[in-house]
This record gives sequence, C-alpha cells and structure tokens, in this order.
Amino acid sequence: MKSGRRLAKRGSCGAGVGRFELTASLSPRPDAGHHINNPADSRTILRYIKSLAPADATNGSSLLCRWGIRLQRTKWGGIADGHFRGSGFFRVDEHGGVFWFVDPDGGRFLSKGVNNVRLDADHVGNTARVPYADACRRKYGSQHVWRAAAADRLASWKFNTLGCWSDELVATAGRSLLATAPTNALGASFKLHRRDQIFPDVFDPAYAAHIRERANDHCARRCHDVGLLGTFIDNELYWSPDWRGADELLTLFLNLPSHRPGRNAAIARLQEHYREFSQFNAVWRTPARSWQELATMGRIEAPFFRMPPGGLNDALELKANLASPARAAFSADCDAFLAIVADRYFEVSVSAIRAADRNHLVIGSRFGYQAQSSVIAAAARYVDVTSFNCYELDASAQIHAYAAGGKPCLISEFSFRGDDSGLPNTHGAGPRVASQTERAQSFEHYVTAALRNPAVVGYHWFEHADQPTEGRFDGENSNYGIVTIEDDPYAELTEAMTRVNAAAEQLHANVVRIA
Repeated sequence: MKSGRRLAKRGSCGAGVGRFELTASLSPRPDAGHHINNPADSRTILRYIKSLAPADATNGSSLLCRWGIRLQRTKWGGIADGHFRGSGFFRVDEHGGVFWFVDPDGGRFLSKGVNNVRLDADHVGNTARVPYADACRRKYGSQHVWRAAAADRLASWKFNTLGCWSDELVATAGRSLLATAPTNALGASFKLHRRDQIFPDVFDPAYAAHIRERANDHCARRCHDVGLLGTFIDNELYWSPDWRGADELLTLFLNLPSHRPGRNAAIARLQEHYREFSQFNAVWRTPARSWQELATMGRIEAPFFRMPPGGLNDALELKANLASPARAAFSADCDAFLAIVADRYFEVSVSAIRAADRNHLVIGSRFGYQAQSSVIAAAARYVDVTSFNCYELDASAQIHAYAAGGKPCLISEFSFRGDDSGLPNTHGAGPRVASQTERAQSFEHYVTAALRNPAVVGYHWFEHADQPTEGRFDGENSNYGIVTIEDDPYAELTEAMTRVNAAAEQLHANVVRIA
C-alpha cells in the first residue's frame, strides 16, 4: 500500500462509511470447516514452530521437518523434494490439492517477501531528507555494502523475495538469491494522464495502446530474468466502496466529463438494460428527462449507497435489496457494469504483459480491499495468481473470498504496528498493538492461519524500515519496519519471522482439503 510510488492512500478502513444507509461491519472469519490441517489447530502449529531448534530454523540449504527428515532446498529456497520439475522460471502448480509456486529449479516454493527494501525508502514529507538512508550511510559507508548486508539479513530471517518498490539489486547482492516482484502500475499510469479519472477509463481508445506500451517498456527487459517471481499489474485500484469513498465504479464513469468514452459506455450499458428512460429513472431518480439530457447533465447522484463487500455486509446488502426492488435494481446495474470494466481491465493488462514477456507469471493487481465477486472472477480468468493487501489481524476471510476464483492467492501486503516503538502511529493502515512482543505474536498467528488455506502461495510484509517520525510524503508515520530508522532489527519480530518462515512449507504441505 505504501511506497512513494503509491497512487492511492489509505486512511482508516471506516473512512467514508458514514454515507452508507446501513451500518457497515467487519467481515467475520470464514467457516473453518472448509480446510483443516495436520496438526489440527493453531496452537499445535505454533508449538511446532517454537520447537524448531535455532540451527534448523537458520540453515539456508535444508530444513529439518517434524519427522526428522532433512529436506534439501534449492538455491532459491524452495523445497527440493521431487514433486515438481523446474522450467527455468517461476511458475505455479498444485500437489495434493495444495497450490505452490515452483521455483526455476523445481523447488516447492512459498514467496516470503518484504516490501520497500531500499536505502531511500521514505523521505520526510516532500523534502530531500531520508533519515534511514542517512543512518545506513553512516553505518555501512556505501549503498553497495548496505545492499549485501540487507540481502544477507533478509535471508537469515528466511525471507526469499523482494516485494514491491524494492531496490532489485539487493536480490543478487548477498550470499543467497532473492526473487523479485515489481509492479508495473499499468492502469494507474493511464489514470495519471487523465486527471479527471479515479479509475482508468478502459473504454478510451488510447487505453489499450498505452497499456501495451507501458507493459513493453517494463516487462520486455525482464523477460529473461530467472529471478523474477512475476509481475504485479497495479496496486490498490479503486473498484468499489472502501476506505476512500462510497462511489460505485458505475457512478464514477457516469460522472466523467461528457466527452469521455467511459461515460458514453456507462450510459450505453444502461440504455441496453432499460427499455425506456422512465424505467431507468424510476430506479435512479435523476432530474434528467431523457437519455440525451442524462448524457450532458452535471453530477449524477447515486440513488443508494452500498457497503464495502465481504462478510456480514453482504448479508445486510441482500436484506436491504430484498426490501427494496429499486435498490436491488441499482445494485444489479452497478454489478453488471463492474463486471464489464473488470473483464476489459484484466484482459487488456494481462495480454499486454504476456505480449512483452511470455516467460513469467502475472501475479495480480494487489487488491486494496475485498473486491466484488465479479471482479475476483474476472481476475481469475486472466491472471496466474490473485494478489491482495490485507491489513487485518487475520486474513482468513479475505483468502476465502479470493480463493473462490480458483487461482492461487498471494497476500501482497500486511503489517502490524507497535505502540512501544516511539513512532506516532497516527497515520497508516493496519492494527496497532501494544508492544513488539505482540507484533511478533500477531505475525505468527496471521501467517500460520493463512498457511492453513491451500490456495495461499505467499505473503509479503510491509515494510523493511520504519517510517520517519515526521511522516513521509502522505503523512504516514508508523512502525511498519522490520528494522528501525537506525537500521536496528526488532529482535522479537525477526526471531518470530525466522521460525515461521523456516517452517512455512511444512505447515502449508500439511493442509488437507475436505468437502
């Protein structure tokens, strides 16, 4: 969610909810009956992780599993147990009903990543000051030495991937190789060319050409990179009501300037659906008297507001729609248009990436909030992996929703902030906990719960270093780091990360799918 390359910023998850007609609620945890694992519960899993001897947790070439069999690892960190064959590049596959990345050498691989691993991670506000870089230059003397130290340290904590916005030279600077996972910001870059857009106008004739050009610029040069895990399309585009507002994609397109193709496409879709303008207006209640007036009028207000999708909110939405046929019709209009936009967005984006690079995976668009089911389905038709950011104490509900698309799932951002860090923690997403001890415990519970779902193929922590006390460009000033602004590791957190990361493949392999 976070680096200076981010285009949409998160406040709190409740922002904008006051405009909804119903009271929004947090999504409940999913039914645990869909998947179980052996060991059977989280307490047993955590006991197993904590029982790992330090030597077993930090050995870079092998893993001592719970049966005492030492499993060899590939140079990428994958388990070399013969289940898969290497193709020379990262790919995804399934074994025993459980999804995995497969590393270039055929290793059974989970992507355990950290975002924003870079010397110049966060400037203070919009100034040239970078406190973390200043501290590291004093400590290491040069960026080259810092890269090697950062790479070796990440590998010692059993991470194997550089997440988004990282300095990719870190990947080969240490004694162990790290995979890379950059984002192309395809749709976001087009949106920047059209300042009146919140979501890119996928109906604009210039859109497809722009996406092809940008994908070629960013992907073609990487097509032979063995260490590239895959390519993210975008980061946290606005798909539906979330912390950024209550607008539907349909209303956003209806309120584009009258000359924009996206507005014309939205009105055309409504015209196809409603036989007469009066039927449309019985639902939408606009002051317009004809389709022609609708096409030229100013602000078109939504007649109803919907809650963010997921969990109890879905049940409340269904209840409200059953009570109001007009509201149900409005919801159907929004969902139908959303499905059209999503299909075009993913079809154009993925085909552009594949035209430039046929060797690597397309690892999704890093959804920022649980997407509508039609968007998840559209993504699954085109991408190799569905990726999403989830700043909750437990990602199980979101994993369950995204796994319904049938594709492997990657948690592309998550984090916890400690109030004993000395940082304000007043701006930024995600749970705040009292101490570094609780941060470590939260990481263990979050990751081990996620690994119980057979669809999960990785998790990327946000982020490498803490944010400045004064706040970065968007004001975020939180304890997201694995290391402090002075580059000192948080010992309890990194010890927990090392234990969990070392055991991750064994925990995931033990998942059993039941009907």
